[in-house]
Amino acid sequence: MVLINDIVKDYGDFHLNVSLELPDGRVSGLVGKNGSGKSTTIKLILGLVKPDAGSIEVFGKTSGQISAQDKQNIGVALSNSGFNSNLNVKDVICILRKMYSEFDEDYFRQGCSRMRVPLDKQIKSFSTGMKAKLRVLVAISHKAKLLIMDEPTAGLDVEARTNILDMLRDYLSEDEERSVIITSHISTDLEGICDDIYLIHDGRIILHEDTDRILDNYAVLKVDEKMYNKLDKSHILSEKKEKFGYVCFTDERQYYSENYPGIVIENGSIDDLIIMMTGGRE
Repeated sequence: MVLINDIVKDYGDFHLNVSLELPDGRVSGLVGKNGSGKSTTIKLILGLVKPDAGSIEVFGKTSGQISAQDKQNIGVALSNSGFNSNLNVKDVICILRKMYSEFDEDYFRQGCSRMRVPLDKQIKSFSTGMKAKLRVLVAISHKAKLLIMDEPTAGLDVEARTNILDMLRDYLSEDEERSVIITSHISTDLEGICDDIYLIHDGRIILHEDTDRILDNYAVLKVDEKMYNKLDKSHILSEKKEKFGYVCFTDERQYYSENYPGIVIENGSIDDLIIMMTGGRE
């Protein structure tokens, strides 16, 4: 579906060099700290930014080969995008009819009803949550094969986030070949929907792992100085010095559980992954 091969973008004070692969039927999360390169990567895929080197393929085609029909199969929800705030959703429907040959108006209207997005009110009167729901509904309303979503649940309360994630799950269940690239700072959102996670830091992918393996095998170890000195560090990905000793991040929780009785082991999460792999000592 998407293949990024050694893509390079240089902004002088920031250098991005990324490779990434999204097969058909896959949901991949792109995570990292602010300024790590997530949004730049999304813009490169969409052709909003031109790379300095490397190649990007979407549907097996380079950017110059992608046809108008191919673009019809891409749905986009960017956190800072939207329609003129003076429009209402009925106006948006008229625009979508012209934009997408496969626009499903009934599907879109049903989604608005389900998400409690009013058709007659101006968008400028919408809450942050309603605007986010509208962006996602627009992205999926033409049954795109590829969804590219940058922070679709940012700044939303739990109910609004749950609504959007449920909408995405339903959408993906309709066609097993649909794929999604999604960025988010909310790890629980990604844990519930992503098949795999790419961790980007300072413009580079520093880790790629299946979400299930992160949740099942990754862990945080908390050890005092004495235990740390005895610890087999061959499975330690990162570590951080603390007053009590060390916090260590591993991708082999069972190994330490079996070989170090009494060691303090906490389940790893995507948040731990980001903090320890970008803030600890690698």
